[in-house]
Amino acid sequence: MYKVDGSSDLDEQVFDHWEGYAGSAPVRIGNGAASQLQLDIYGEALDRIHFAHRHGLQMGHRGWNALLTNLDWLVDHWDQAEEGLWETRGGRQDFTYGRVMSWVAFDRALRLAESNGRPAAAERWRRARDDCYEQVMAKGWSEERQAFVQHYATDVLDSSLLRMSTVGFLTPQDRMWTTTLSAMEQELVSDSLVYRYNPEASPDGLRGSEGTFSLCTFMYVDALARAGRTDKARLVLEKMMGYANHLGLYSEEIDLTGRQLGNFPQAFTHLALIDAAITLNAALDRG
Repeated sequence: MYKVDGSSDLDEQVFDHWEGYAGSAPVRIGNGAASQLQLDIYGEALDRIHFAHRHGLQMGHRGWNALLTNLDWLVDHWDQAEEGLWETRGGRQDFTYGRVMSWVAFDRALRLAESNGRPAAAERWRRARDDCYEQVMAKGWSEERQAFVQHYATDVLDSSLLRMSTVGFLTPQDRMWTTTLSAMEQELVSDSLVYRYNPEASPDGLRGSEGTFSLCTFMYVDALARAGRTDKARLVLEKMMGYANHLGLYSEEIDLTGRQLGNFPQAFTHLALIDAAITLNAALDRG
């Protein structure tokens, strides 16, 4: 993580004597997440690079060598506790989503190497990919909940795992996935809006409560469409459109009154909206 000037001095400070919009607190400068470990970012990056390659934006020699350096690091470090996608502050855990996205990183790297004929540590990547998969299946799955869980030491659900079918870790019709989706609907979905997780059941080290997470609601639309539940996906998307402001923009969260909360406008929310719309449109076209 870097400042706009390229420096990485992001030590976090809290200004207790300040408050934000509508009395929001605490006010912080810097970002404590700069020192966190978030293993999912490697999968996010490789998935986008692979997508770009399939659509004609291909990587050159220098870019591939830089990618090799990152993958060499990930082969040796994917199997460790981290702070995860949500930048939790309750201590490092073995987050299921981080392992899934590490699988994505190795899987996409193997595909890129094969399609381009590039030099690659293919056997190391393949072993790491398969180890990620086996570990998630063995430790990320709760037989009692009939669902994949937030991390290996809990039975709490986490809506980040809505992406398991999106990235191809599971097929949308896999029973393990459909029961996970059903469990999320019972626990994390409120009138079509989706919470990230239950912080009371899985303390994240942050104060206060939060609203539903707009990114996750659009991920829910995507997951529904991929599972063939297009009517439900369309209903959720259309209801979500009603929460945008007069410019069609979204913040990070929506509270129980329908008010937008958090970062505004949030880029990830709008990217998820685009992904959901494209996926749903393709599913509707297929009939």
